[in-house]
Amino acid sequence: MSAIFHAGISGARGRMGRAVSAALDAREDVVVAARFDRGETPDLSLCDVVIDFSTPDASVELARACAERGGPALVIGSTGLTPEQESDIHKASEKIAIVRSGNFSLGVNILIGLVEHAAQRLDAADWDIEVLETHHRRKADAPSGTALMLGEAAASGRGEDLADVRTPPYDGLVGARETGKIGFASLRAGGVIGEHTVLFASDDETITLSHSAIDRSLFAKGAVAAAAWVRSRKPGLYDMQDVLGFRQA
Repeated sequence: MSAIFHAGISGARGRMGRAVSAALDAREDVVVAARFDRGETPDLSLCDVVIDFSTPDASVELARACAERGGPALVIGSTGLTPEQESDIHKASEKIAIVRSGNFSLGVNILIGLVEHAAQRLDAADWDIEVLETHHRRKADAPSGTALMLGEAAASGRGEDLADVRTPPYDGLVGARETGKIGFASLRAGGVIGEHTVLFASDDETITLSHSAIDRSLFAKGAVAAAAWVRSRKPGLYDMQDVLGFRQA
């Protein structure tokens, strides 16, 4: 059995926080040392790593607090961060190890790799790319963090920056689709956990790459695996590609 480590849960009373709590409780190599939400002050000295599924503001506050004391390590799953908040997380990673991801699913991270490889091989002059995502009615941000990760993978495959090729939402009389752009569409309905599709379309054929989340526990299990991995890493900003060994050190 692996060495026992002590974990904290930020956003513990939220949907993902409860799922993470259940995933941690199911393991024999973890002691849950702290469960807390925004406005509560945990004893961070009790934790080797904290798993955070809260809000962008709360994630930044937590990252700053951990960085100021040199630990614990962090796993951050909050989405919808502004560029300024992204910068704050990056600054904190100079002092502590942080895994940040818009999605902790193994399947999604494999999908990201497939999308990048497909985009490398399909000429932008002939193939349009659209990213479609559906989530439950309570999700606040759109497109989802995972959809943006897929868009970034597609843009990277084409040697582009997503900010330069992302098209605005289609609404009204927008005219013909511009060649080489990457589009997004978001749906919010019911209790859908998460569905993501990347459509590659030419005049002659289409390719569809997709992933559906069946149970929210898959994200929690991935986050716990990230926590076990990052707790002993040197300061830096990591993602699930690092955790899964897809990226060479």
